Amino acid sequence: MNKLTWKGRWNEVKGKVKQEYADLTDDDLLYAEGKEDELLGRLQKKTGKTKEEVEDWLNSID
Repeated sequence: MNKLTWKGRWNEVKGKVKQEYADLTDDDLLYAEGKEDELLGRLQKKTGKTKEEVEDWLNSID
């Protein structure tokens, strides 16, 4: 998912991410434009996935 797509779909994607990882908080999933790498880092830490795995996972969410 590129940064522009994230901006447009984040609320939808966030809900699906929370369903899969219930321990993620709204603070963990806070999207701030220009801080996508920070968000990926938080998701990496909570899920134990690599940055590439997190990006692929987010891209696969419909």
